[in-house]
Amino acid sequence: MEKSSYVYILASAPYGVLYIGVTSDLIKRVWQHRGGVTGGFTKQHRVKQLVWYEIHAEILQAITREKQIKKWNRDWKVNLIQELNPDWRDLYDEIAR
Repeated sequence: MEKSSYVYILASAPYGVLYIGVTSDLIKRVWQHRGGVTGGFTKQHRVKQLVWYEIHAEILQAITREKQIKKWNRDWKVNLIQELNPDWRDLYDEIAR
């Protein structure tokens, strides 16, 4: 049995710049983004707040879902976030306990 995999969305601020990613270790991956350990888009645009995530049993499911969401228009992505997290609070502290 594979370990859980995650699709996640980070934001620079409420309704700000969005980043969609996939990982098998959500806490570690978000920590890397927050600390600027990973260069590129998230560091450049200061995208650090975990505002949405979804758990999948297998990595291939998560990758498929990530690709699907990346193709969506921005309004659909915002609506997805607001369904789970209408206040756009940073969920990292809740998962990192």
